Amino acid sequence: MSHPDALHCDVLVIGSGASGLAAAVTAAHHGLEVLVAEKESLLGGTSAWSGGWLWIPRNPLAVAEGIIEDGDAPERYLRAQVHATELDERQRTFLARGPEMVAFFQEHTAVRFYSGSRMPDMRDGDGAVTGGRSLCAQPFDGRLLGDWIHRLRPPLDIVSLAGMGIAGGADMVNFFNASRSPRAAWYVAGRLLRHFRDRLVHGRGLHLVNGNALVARLLRSALDRNVRLLTGAPARALLERDGRVSGARLELAGRTLEVHARRGVVLACGGFPHDPERIAQLMPHAPSGREHHSAAPPCNTGDGLRLGERIGGRVSDDLAHAGAWAPVSLVPRRDGSTGHFPHLIERAKPGFIAVRRDGRRFTNEADCYHDFMNALFAATPSGEPHEAWLICDHRAQRRYGIGWAKPFPFPTAWYERRGYLRKGRTLAELAARCGIDAQQLQATVARFNHYAAQGEDPDFGRGRSAYNRAQGEPLHGPNPSLRPLEHGPFYAVKLIPGSLGTFAGLRTDAAARVLDGSGRPIPGLFAVGNDMASIMGGHYPSGGITLGPGMTFGYLAGLALAGSEAEQPAVDRQVRGGEAAEQDLPEG
Repeated sequence: MSHPDALHCDVLVIGSGASGLAAAVTAAHHGLEVLVAEKESLLGGTSAWSGGWLWIPRNPLAVAEGIIEDGDAPERYLRAQVHATELDERQRTFLARGPEMVAFFQEHTAVRFYSGSRMPDMRDGDGAVTGGRSLCAQPFDGRLLGDWIHRLRPPLDIVSLAGMGIAGGADMVNFFNASRSPRAAWYVAGRLLRHFRDRLVHGRGLHLVNGNALVARLLRSALDRNVRLLTGAPARALLERDGRVSGARLELAGRTLEVHARRGVVLACGGFPHDPERIAQLMPHAPSGREHHSAAPPCNTGDGLRLGERIGGRVSDDLAHAGAWAPVSLVPRRDGSTGHFPHLIERAKPGFIAVRRDGRRFTNEADCYHDFMNALFAATPSGEPHEAWLICDHRAQRRYGIGWAKPFPFPTAWYERRGYLRKGRTLAELAARCGIDAQQLQATVARFNHYAAQGEDPDFGRGRSAYNRAQGEPLHGPNPSLRPLEHGPFYAVKLIPGSLGTFAGLRTDAAARVLDGSGRPIPGLFAVGNDMASIMGGHYPSGGITLGPGMTFGYLAGLALAGSEAEQPAVDRQVRGGEAAEQDLPEG
């Protein structure tokens, strides 16, 4: 029997990251027949490679811990971070409805969160707090997905340890201290033993953490509500009927399949981190579109944005930044391909600095990845490539690793032979191998070391903010982020422009409905996640500002599609009032 020419459902979600699955689960929970179409053979998109963090001020888990934010601190913080005198409708909606979204998933689905009560906002200042606004998915037992575990995108290989994800917090602390603490070593041995047993028996690790756990929990929730899941089914065009979006034309197994969606379509395709044409248009540092190296999956090529534009949607081109910048290094894989390692953690650890090829520091290395890259863009003279070198001493590399080059007990020689890691017995030798001004590098490190020994950084203030200190080494004092680079050999990795995803998406209203060029909603069409223009205006207020709004507006889109809020953005009422089973197509 051949594949049918058409399928019918209430809601079609195109893309299977956390935002799209949030919309699918919400709509299905409210009685709708939902189909999710994913272009790749694996589910989860960028979310499955992410840290799994959400930024949701006043979330129920924080409240349960007694963290009650009185007054308007979240509003003041957000206004300061997005440089606005007042919040717009979408931002107000996010702050008002985000806690409701968390409560819904906690109470009605398989999604469970940990409270980030010790995770500070990324920047100090008006309205900032030292914890209580962040959430992370709890670990998940992959066996609960049954055979669907093999459709879940595994953790990013070059970041994981033999395919094993390592969670932030206590999990990562134990790995960093395995060579220093018998208790930590025992913990790590147990994690590794379980992981390799699972790989031997099941073909992959089953103790899921971070974004992998978040997507797995959403996937389990979708399956529990009979959401149909199609993989290997890219969308080629949207369908319209009677003046509204009524479905999409998919390609499946070489055949064309029309999916007719009675209520509407949700675009959740992950933005455009690997679309050279749009990158060239919106990212000044990548004039050809090839100078940008995103850590998002290569399949995220802007499909959702193009689908929306073809029927009148508009992509925001006026954001402060078009992407969530992050420094990356290029990893030469065995198969000849190149991976993009995002440097999110080790920059803030004691024993690291970053310099340009002139041998000078240009920023606070412990600041967030987005700020780090903006500082590099600003420091790079016109006509020069936007490059920097992350440098550490032997002690730091052995404890924390540097990028793809893993810490003890992994040898560094293999990474050197691959051309990834540069090594020098002295700073001058390292500089020669990297093309860095040797005299200036030695002077920079001498100055840095003098003050770092005292726990100070008069040049860039490293370690002063709550975020810097949280990202550093809690067992090290007087400044958790500072230590002199003392004993060779010294190591370096080249950093180049990259991102965790994109911010420039389709313009939407506070119900996640896509707007046309006149600012009117396009009936039946919604966009969430990175297909939706960043509600932060292209700014990066804190960790989790992609998944937090993504799941919130996915939830709101699901509610709107369920009926009561489909025709007008009634989500404003709280703001203004103060308040599939298996892939079961016929066989062909």
